[in-house]
Amino acid sequence: MITVQPPTGILLGQYTPGTPEWEQARGGLCITATEIAAVVGLSPWQSRFSLWHKKAGLPTPPFQPNPAMEWGNRLEDAVAQKWVDEHQDTTEAVEAGTWRHRDRDWQRATPDRIFMPLRGWEIDPGTLPQLLEIKTSPFGDEWGPSGSDTLPVYYRCQIQWQLDTLGLKVCHVAVLIGGWDYREYVVEYDADDAQILRDAAERFLDDVRRGNRPPIDGADATYQTIRVQPQGREDRDVGIPLELAARYEVIGDQRRTVDSEFTQVRGEVLDLIGDGYRAVCGDRRIAYRTVNPDGTTLALQPYRSTHA
Repeated sequence: MITVQPPTGILLGQYTPGTPEWEQARGGLCITATEIAAVVGLSPWQSRFSLWHKKAGLPTPPFQPNPAMEWGNRLEDAVAQKWVDEHQDTTEAVEAGTWRHRDRDWQRATPDRIFMPLRGWEIDPGTLPQLLEIKTSPFGDEWGPSGSDTLPVYYRCQIQWQLDTLGLKVCHVAVLIGGWDYREYVVEYDADDAQILRDAAERFLDDVRRGNRPPIDGADATYQTIRVQPQGREDRDVGIPLELAARYEVIGDQRRTVDSEFTQVRGEVLDLIGDGYRAVCGDRRIAYRTVNPDGTTLALQPYRSTHA
């Protein structure tokens, strides 16, 4: 196994995800690579509001693993091995562990793998280590062709944060889409983007220290965080502003109308699909059927541009 020492990285340890040691290394007033996209409002899984409550030590919804996460974890080693098979001019890509920046203790990162490029089957002493990130995705909407620089912006934030934390210049990305479509990308360090992320992280942590809660936004993570704040219920009335009451009632009525219209259009699409698999319009995929064991429809699922 190789031993690497990134220029600005301090190794905190090798921790199993979900263990108390892993949580401790990533907890407190620090920002990890998986959190930085939420800081700048680009995460599909967390909001600034939900992350602020986590960092402030306030109640947050319990972590709920889903099948996509489970299979992403199960397939990680297989996707990593595929990348290694395609790149014999590297050392073994080993699990990277959890790191902090040498001078910024609050900047943390846990890359998937780290390796050394080879020159003539030997390590060039002047060569920096490189990172390998492994992803799985049900759809390829936000992923460009293999070899391009098009990948989801929240992963780009994660990768820039990792490179900035460790002082490295290159991260390779291997993704398996839909269980069979394997693609590779290379992301290079961008000092300007890294500076933007660092500045945003410092402002965010300062807001946590000062108790400056972010405004409520429309993210589901924000709503779920608000849900878990109260403890118990008192039998009392709480006055709310007229404008808020009007918005709640009007938008509620609009939603019921939209829900009814959406149920109708789903039925029309499903009726046209019949016993087919996908609904397409020209070269665009619109929706697809999932089925029960007896062949009846379980659900009509849209093809989305963002997936958790």
